[in-house]
Amino acid sequence: MESGSAAAEADEDADDADEDEDDADEADEDDADEAGAEGEAPARRRSAKASALEEEGDIAADYLEELLNIADLDGDIDIFTEGGRAHVSIVTSGDQLVGKDGEVLEALQELARLAVMTETGKRSRLMLDVAGHRDRRRRELTDLAKDAIQEVTESGEPARLAPMNPFERKIVHDVVAEAGLTSESEGEEPKRRVVILPS
Repeated sequence: MESGSAAAEADEDADDADEDEDDADEADEDDADEAGAEGEAPARRRSAKASALEEEGDIAADYLEELLNIADLDGDIDIFTEGGRAHVSIVTSGDQLVGKDGEVLEALQELARLAVMTETGKRSRLMLDVAGHRDRRRRELTDLAKDAIQEVTESGEPARLAPMNPFERKIVHDVVAEAGLTSESEGEEPKRRVVILPS
C-alpha cells in the first residue's frame, strides 16, 4: 500500500528538500538568459522581485496585525526578505500564537499566505515566526541532525527521526546534505519523518 503512494509522496519530498534550491536555480537561469539578451534586465527583475516580496510582507503584516487586535494580543511585527522569501516575525513574550509543537504558528502562516494570495493572485512562500520559535527550533533540529548523522556514520544503519512538519524536515535534509549523506522522507502527514541513509 505504501509503495503505491510513493509517487504522490515524492512531491512532498521535493518540497522538503528541494523547493528553495529549485526556485534559486530557476531565478539564476532566468537572470543569465536576460543578461545575455538585455544587459540591464536582471537588475530590473531582481528589483521587481524584491518589491513583490516586500508587498507580500506588508499584506501579511497588515492581516496579522488585525488578527492580533481582534484577539487582544500584544506583539510587534517585523518584516524582512531572505532567501527569496518574505519573512514576517511577531515579537511577543507569550506562546499562545505558537501552540503545541508550533501548530498554531503553522495555521497562522497558512492564513497569512492565503491573505497574500487573495490580494496578489499569486501563491506565496512567506515564512512566519512567532516569539523566535522557528529560530530556536532550527538550532535544536540542527543539533539533532548532527547527532543522528554521527550515529549513522558509526553504525552504518539508517536513522529514522521523529515525525516533523515540512519546515522541520527541510532543515534536517539541508544539514544531512551538508554532511555529504543522503536523506529521504517517509510516511504520510502528520507522521511524515526523515530517514538518514548511510553513505
